[in-house]
Amino acid sequence: MANQPKDNSEQPSRGLHELYAEDPIKADELVWSRETDEGSRRGFLKRGGLLAMATAIGASIPFAKNMPAGLIPAAFAQSSEPFSLPGKEGLTVLNDRPLNAETPPHLLDDEITPAKHMFVRNNGLIPDASVLDPASWTLEIAGESCEKPTTFTLAELKSRFKHYSYQLTLECGGNGRSEFAPAASGNQWTTGAVASPKFTGARLRDVLEACGIKKDAVYIGYYGADLHPSGDASKAAISRGVPMSKALEDETLIAWAMNDEDMPVLNGHPLRLVCGGWPASTSGKWLKKIVVRDKIHDGNKMASPSYHMPKYPVAPGTQVPDEDMEIISSMPVRSLITFPKTGITHQLGEPLPVRGHAWAGDLEVSDFYVSIDFGTTWQKAELRAPANRLAWQHWHSELTFPEKGYYEVWARAVDSEGQAQPMVVPGWNPKGYLNNACHRIAVQVV
Repeated sequence: MANQPKDNSEQPSRGLHELYAEDPIKADELVWSRETDEGSRRGFLKRGGLLAMATAIGASIPFAKNMPAGLIPAAFAQSSEPFSLPGKEGLTVLNDRPLNAETPPHLLDDEITPAKHMFVRNNGLIPDASVLDPASWTLEIAGESCEKPTTFTLAELKSRFKHYSYQLTLECGGNGRSEFAPAASGNQWTTGAVASPKFTGARLRDVLEACGIKKDAVYIGYYGADLHPSGDASKAAISRGVPMSKALEDETLIAWAMNDEDMPVLNGHPLRLVCGGWPASTSGKWLKKIVVRDKIHDGNKMASPSYHMPKYPVAPGTQVPDEDMEIISSMPVRSLITFPKTGITHQLGEPLPVRGHAWAGDLEVSDFYVSIDFGTTWQKAELRAPANRLAWQHWHSELTFPEKGYYEVWARAVDSEGQAQPMVVPGWNPKGYLNNACHRIAVQVV
């Protein structure tokens, strides 16, 4: 990369990401003097804008005519320009349009994840704050298998239905994607697209039963207020769902609070769906509508390969036919070491406390082990019961080291059906989902 782009606005101290977050089309004009076709919102109408961007990148852009408006070039996606997320601390931004950010494992050490450390995962654009008004917010319940379609205000949901609070683990289906080879497309999540806050709301089951569920109902689907990246209001950014069996579980909530406070804007304020233990994409944010379906929901991101896995093991790089893919349901057993932080130096002869969390989708974690010899032998760790079903579980142990040198601490959880985390990356799949390989940290003993 030859040069960083220049901000030629009247506020030169503002960062590139900040400009694009406020108004991406205006940012195109300020940073690159770029104008795009009104109809397609692609390309460069004037060569000057293209030259400015190509100069900054240090190379020509052969397919510039296809480049969407308001898009920060990926070459600058990891720019050191100042960029902060409102209400968040220490997250690593992977992409800013749509916004996606993960949490380093040592910042997930709290037993209940604080809002400031909950990851952000989007397929579309976050709604403008001006439309996220709890006083006027409504939720529509509809669909061909709903007997009495009804629209509730948020106040009616809070007053008509009993409130429930659960600590629930949400994990992105692509968490750990960065370890697959060959690389899968999409944000290269490492380990931090997981969190376990406390959610409060009404049970989805209670709301659906109040509207009447027809006998032929098999699935629910959701729609939110987030915008499709193209800006086309007729398209849903994402509209996923779950089978009725999951929708009617006690812990599946229509939630308006997280950790006893209003839901954070970046995590779905003022209302979201929470389906703990399943890919977080089933827990729709900025929730506006739920449909009860007489078939598997067919919203955006429900079709293969999105959130699908091969029905059988495949060789890395295999093109898998759609008919040989199946929808991801419960997430696999997995764990994190949240203390200490990788790369520490430790004194020989002193015990090293280590701790973290483990979770297993719809199941519980039954056993936990740690290793300092690359998985040759394992030491059993103490494991606590979950705060409630679908909450992650805390583990801890103390380690001693035989001599000075470099060690890796590996962590491995076993679920209540006997399935253990693999020590290496599990079977490859086209979208890089469900990598539940053992987490490990580096320790230098001196």
